[in-house]
Amino acid sequence: MSNNLSITLIQSNLHWENIEANLEMFTQKIALIKNNTDLIVLPEMFSTGFSMRAEQLAEDMANSKAIAWMRKTAAEKNCVITGSLLLKEDDSFFNRLIWMNVDGTMRQYDKRHLFSLSNEDEAFTPGQERLIVELKGWKICPLICYDLRFPVWARNSTADTYDVLLYVANWPERRVYAWKHLLVARAIENQAYVVGLNRVGNDGNDIYCSGDSMVLDPLGKTLYHKEQDEDIATVELSMEELVKARETLPFLNDADAFLINPKAKIKSH
Repeated sequence: MSNNLSITLIQSNLHWENIEANLEMFTQKIALIKNNTDLIVLPEMFSTGFSMRAEQLAEDMANSKAIAWMRKTAAEKNCVITGSLLLKEDDSFFNRLIWMNVDGTMRQYDKRHLFSLSNEDEAFTPGQERLIVELKGWKICPLICYDLRFPVWARNSTADTYDVLLYVANWPERRVYAWKHLLVARAIENQAYVVGLNRVGNDGNDIYCSGDSMVLDPLGKTLYHKEQDEDIATVELSMEELVKARETLPFLNDADAFLINPKAKIKSH
């Protein structure tokens, strides 16, 4: 069995606040993936776009069409699917990443850093736990968009090391310089592969996203980068190259202790 991990990124425009249209669109896009893949990555709030109309659009966790679609699609494609959704649980609203396994079980991560410039902090409840999941022997830490600006929350730890740092996003083109350079920084400082999947096109507030999805190796070198256009790309990550980078340059051994808000936790699986 290969130690490599295949990740498919779907950089797409989104139908504004239209769950059914987005699920149908991604069904069609996923059908175009002919080769086997281990993980399909979809953008932040892939079923609605980055809308703050939580009360009107949030699906309940128990009967979410988007979650049911993810479960069905993961089984059909025989791979994990991840992306974030606008969800409701116990009268609270969350920008929640769903990690859907092939067997229908799932994990979740609630966006920790809510984007106050668009009042996301008023519409949603922030997450309190970071998540690390395992796939084919790889440890993956999935985060969401604005989390990228906060390196402490993404910090790798020798006590609980991850191999891939993954961001799903609705990141606007006007701040794309930060997006591209912070992704590189996260790869270098954490000696991990970094996957950044962003949407493309105008949202319902006429805010344009240029995509600029990227995959970076543990030294910060670009393995994949696509700007402006919709795209479906599969990138293979090498465990051998990851181990080589860490053994040749064991920077993580000299890192500061993991310091974080005592109210926040790291959950591993």
